[in-house]
Amino acid sequence: MSGESSFEVKLENIPARPTSAREVRELEIALIIGTIFRPDVIKEILHPREFTTWLDSLAVAAGALAREKAGYTLSKIAEELGRSETTIRNHLQGKTKAGQLVRETYEKLVRGQLTLSLPLIAGKEVIERLESLEKEINRLREAINKAASHVREAAKVLEEAAKAHS
Repeated sequence: MSGESSFEVKLENIPARPTSAREVRELEIALIIGTIFRPDVIKEILHPREFTTWLDSLAVAAGALAREKAGYTLSKIAEELGRSETTIRNHLQGKTKAGQLVRETYEKLVRGQLTLSLPLIAGKEVIERLESLEKEINRLREAINKAASHVREAAKVLEEAAKAHS
């Protein structure tokens, strides 16, 4: 039994050019999640001292790009995200690593190639319990098959006895 599987989430219904605040939020969330689950980004954010910084930068870059695609001005984006116009400009121009990564994620979304593959990892205890249950099921199947065989034999004996008495 394997302890790991995954499921894929296609992000095909996310608007690349949002026209409402709700669509801006959907695009922003898709960009954050789509970027965070990239293997190269996961490596970067696994360092405890980098985690908060990376998440914050990615969130700001994703928020900035989503709002830019909706036609917001630089000053409006900066105001909504609580960052300076310089910070927002740097993210949007790809001068920051977060800005570059989020832009790459956006381009995948536009091409219809943004799919999240999320691993599902069962814990060791769950796997051991499932294996134990599989063994128990197999043992019970064998016992049922033996009992069924005995019942068939007994039915045959009874049938023969009934014929002999008739």
